[in-house]
Amino acid sequence: MIYLDHNATTPPTPGVVQAMLATMTDVWGNASSQHRQGQQAKRALGAARSRVAGALGCKPAEVIFTSGATEANHLAVLGLHAAAQGTGRRRIVFSAVEHAGHLALARALMAQGVPVDFIGVQADGTLDVDHAARLLGPDVALVSLMAANNETGVLMPVQKVYALARAAGARMHVDATQFVGKVPFDFATFGADAVSLSAHKIGGPKGIGALLLRERVTLLPQMQGSQERRRRGGTENLPAIAGFAAALDALGDVEAKAARVAQLRDAFERGLQEALPGVHVFSAAAPRVASTSYLRFGALSADVVLQRLDQLGVCASSGAACSSGGSEPSHVLTAMGVSRDEALAAVRLSLGDTTTARDIEYVLAALPPLLAPSLQGTTAHAA
Repeated sequence: MIYLDHNATTPPTPGVVQAMLATMTDVWGNASSQHRQGQQAKRALGAARSRVAGALGCKPAEVIFTSGATEANHLAVLGLHAAAQGTGRRRIVFSAVEHAGHLALARALMAQGVPVDFIGVQADGTLDVDHAARLLGPDVALVSLMAANNETGVLMPVQKVYALARAAGARMHVDATQFVGKVPFDFATFGADAVSLSAHKIGGPKGIGALLLRERVTLLPQMQGSQERRRRGGTENLPAIAGFAAALDALGDVEAKAARVAQLRDAFERGLQEALPGVHVFSAAAPRVASTSYLRFGALSADVVLQRLDQLGVCASSGAACSSGGSEPSHVLTAMGVSRDEALAAVRLSLGDTTTARDIEYVLAALPPLLAPSLQGTTAHAA
């Protein structure tokens, strides 16, 4: 099997499974318990939190463990928005290309009467900063923006928007799920009041993530309890937290790894375009994370391409993993002005640490002969 769906999830990094198993076997107590077994778990939790904080450039007290990025996103938006009540600030600004789950939260807030606006994007998927500036006024409580798009891989101008948010007196939350582990990250210098991330995108386990929250930033908890400094109730998932820490420990030189993956991605895209007519790479000229190649093969349906890839033993997707297989076009491509037919032809292949040059060479040799007959007659339409 050749795995080219790293944006959906990543294989566990060596050491993660061992760290989780050791914790489940040896440190299985409740960290809130006062007895010896509980205190052993409490010490293990503190050590893992310190490792996570050290890897992310923040203080241990700034780490709030959650069940994943979705919960972290909800906690940030709902908690920061609630903390702003009474200040005259109610409006929340999202981008139009946030993760589908985050946009669902935006729509739920709108249904409750919360004023919500969306920053548009350019045709290449980059954020319209001028539009952001027009939307940010004295009634804005919060801006919530992803650092890197999960479909196109486009990097968003977080620092520019953070400056606009600060000038307007608003808080800034960043979903860095597709950013951390692919681009060097340091919370101390990163432009945001709160940052979400998920372990399973960086070789860690599913079901664990974190919200990084700056000291002195007020956030109202959405799950009551004494854990996580009363900011997120619930017994801590210590085995998953240990796995999270192990995954961060194993990241190594992120910049060097990204350069290697970028070379593979560029060779892959170039090879496909040379071998087949009508191959179009979305956001090709925009700044992207190294892992992501979002493209279409003429007007050939994504389902057909994915079937051919599956025949070759290649794992890929038609966009975000949680929305793949649907009949609706990508909201990200729609926001970019891409037609419905072309959006339904979009296939995302995402590379990672386990991707090799041999993997790319195999796909470049095997896929074009399978797609060429089906592409007959579709490229003219796509043009």
